[in-house]
Amino acid sequence: MRAEADGSLKTAEPGLQSAVRREGQKQTNPGQMGRHKTMRIVLIEDDMVLGAAVRDQIAADGHSVDWVQRLDAATDALAGASFDLVLLDLMLPDGRGIPFLRRLRAKGDVTPVIILTALDQISDRIEGLNAGADDYLVKPFDLAELSARIGSVARRYAGNPNPIVTHGPLEIDLAARSIHRDGRPVTLTAREWALFEAFLSRPGQLLSKAQLEDKLYAFGAEIESNTIEVHVSRLRKKLGAEVIETERGLGYRLGRA
Repeated sequence: MRAEADGSLKTAEPGLQSAVRREGQKQTNPGQMGRHKTMRIVLIEDDMVLGAAVRDQIAADGHSVDWVQRLDAATDALAGASFDLVLLDLMLPDGRGIPFLRRLRAKGDVTPVIILTALDQISDRIEGLNAGADDYLVKPFDLAELSARIGSVARRYAGNPNPIVTHGPLEIDLAARSIHRDGRPVTLTAREWALFEAFLSRPGQLLSKAQLEDKLYAFGAEIESNTIEVHVSRLRKKLGAEVIETERGLGYRLGRA
């Protein structure tokens, strides 16, 4: 472990380094406490320094934390209690986090998951999101940003512990990131899901092409002038022609159910 010049605390992992940026002491996201219900969170992280920092930050935000360092302990924790959120490292002593997450989703567990990892390639992010993660935070990260991400997940699922949304013939599982159309599963790419989720989160609201392009920048690839049109066309083919409406020259909105 060593303290970096920027105030980071770093510890070595096999082939990786994990870190959390800390400016002084615990950082509280302004307005975080009291805005959302107290959450019970399971933290799956084997780095003792990072785990302690995250645990203390979550507690300072008013949430309760169960901290485990292995996937087998996480499995036992999830089987024995109900959690509102999972914070998941991807490189654990007894296995990788992605297969663990896939197993959770395969058995119908829709608990929101935020991945915390040093794996920072675009392919890693896409794999994590496609496996069923709700968010992906790369180490080193600022503790205040973690609080904000937790708050974002809380808002997304507020009052909806089983986030299944129906829209016409579509049944959408927001946590598992899966869609059925007339009872049949539909597979979306990570980019298609990112766009469709944007429409779902703002029903009836017109979204400009620029707003939709912002949803794709995280994937790293260059965005061409017709990228949005191409992805909207693909969504219509997969989900139905009426699922997205076009306001010519203005943008797109979620179609009426």
